[in-house]
Amino acid sequence: MSFTLSFARALVPVAIVAAAVPAAAADNSADLAKVQAHITSVDTMTANFVQSDSKNRSAAGTLQLKRPGRIRFQYGSGDLLLVGARGKLVYLDYQVGQKSSWDLDKTPLGLLLSANPDVKRIARVQPNKDARILVVRAHDGNHPEFGSLILAFLRSPSAPGGLQLYGWTAIDAQNKRTTVKLSNVRYNVAVPDNAFTFAEPKKRR
Repeated sequence: MSFTLSFARALVPVAIVAAAVPAAAADNSADLAKVQAHITSVDTMTANFVQSDSKNRSAAGTLQLKRPGRIRFQYGSGDLLLVGARGKLVYLDYQVGQKSSWDLDKTPLGLLLSANPDVKRIARVQPNKDARILVVRAHDGNHPEFGSLILAFLRSPSAPGGLQLYGWTAIDAQNKRTTVKLSNVRYNVAVPDNAFTFAEPKKRR
């Protein structure tokens, strides 16, 4: 199984985190309100990303996001895509002619893409020694099979809600992790709707 396919599948039943943090969480209502404000203030986002797993394998690409419900991860030249739109998260591998899809609202990405994310219900602030960084762990008790979702933000007065998304890691029920770190993040810039369309892959015979 390819590394990118492993990541795509990991996003479905798991969580998003940016760094390993202590299990204990402190519920900080003010910070959770900032996270809520950040997500709801971000209509669009673009960024570069570097993705790595626990075996130090890595891949890089570009990210486009448009709320509600749309996201696109493009790896390298575009032969590999992960696209969220119309309620589905679709993985496409044009090299081998493969396509897989899942319900977007059943993936951790649903929190970032929701029109009305319920941050306070499912999220808790994680202890962190660096005051410049806010780490939030989200876990839906009704769906433990989804794993844990922890977002890492840099505190930035000029960013939406005073926070800038730093990155995430996917953690599945078997504690397997896939980390994504962002750079060149831009908020509320023009992102065309056709960024979330794609050609059907042709199956290899």
